[in-house]
Amino acid sequence: MNTAPTVAGRSRMAALRGWCAAGGRRRRRRVEEDGAAGMRRLRDARALVRAGRRRRRRVVGGGRRRLMAVPLPTGAVRELLGSGRPWSCVCYGLGRFAACPVARLQLAFLLLLLEALEVPPSRCFLFDPAFSQLELAALQELGLSLLTENEEGKHSINGSPTLFYMVHCGKALYNNLLWKNWSVGALSNMVIIGNSFKGIEERLPSRVLERDYTYIAKVLKGVEEVALPAHPRYLDTFNDTSIHWFPAYKLERLSAEAWEFLEEPTYEECDDLEIIRKGEEGSQHSPDPSATD
Repeated sequence: MNTAPTVAGRSRMAALRGWCAAGGRRRRRRVEEDGAAGMRRLRDARALVRAGRRRRRRVVGGGRRRLMAVPLPTGAVRELLGSGRPWSCVCYGLGRFAACPVARLQLAFLLLLLEALEVPPSRCFLFDPAFSQLELAALQELGLSLLTENEEGKHSINGSPTLFYMVHCGKALYNNLLWKNWSVGALSNMVIIGNSFKGIEERLPSRVLERDYTYIAKVLKGVEEVALPAHPRYLDTFNDTSIHWFPAYKLERLSAEAWEFLEEPTYEECDDLEIIRKGEEGSQHSPDPSATD
């Protein structure tokens, strides 16, 4: 039996191949257009934040000694920022900035923060399991670095002064971060921009805080905190956000028992764990330009 395609069949297959090729070109073009639009929105957000910073003029010092728009206290933070040692930055939980204006403004603020602290973008490492391939590509285009796996916040600073940018992250991430760096030497070389520890203390019953978030509970007497100034335009962007740092002299006043307990958090009794555990999502990887959201 002759199974060769008929002339009509060959024509249909040729048309199908042409349609598939055209469809692939359209998808690639749409990805490119979406990427360009996302970068334009990000540039607009960065310009908006920069303009707001100029209007408010709440800038302390210059270079490493300023965190824009925040009235920094003297002492530990200024000394740490002005130490002359190279800084690193870790950003967790930024969110889908290509689609979310709040996340886009948070990213724009981070970029300006790196600029002010003279931290090269390549020394800023980001992870969010929600990032799309398009967003991963955009971050790399900005010169930022990507963490390749879900650390669950357990990131050791390894002696390098580190800024952690963790706006609106789950409590377990902060708790894990403190556990991983639970020493005077490490904590005193960290700055955390994220949810107010005072706010966490006020909202949670003490028994729950001490049981589920032991390291946050223990560090409350060793932390200094300054809230980011409220701005009517950015109420949803940085609400309940503070700068936290850990002066060595305050940490040294904590009890010996506080330092002796070093058990890794497990959250077995936690009913509302606000964290995606390792293995519950796919790790980030190099973006495929042809992939869609």
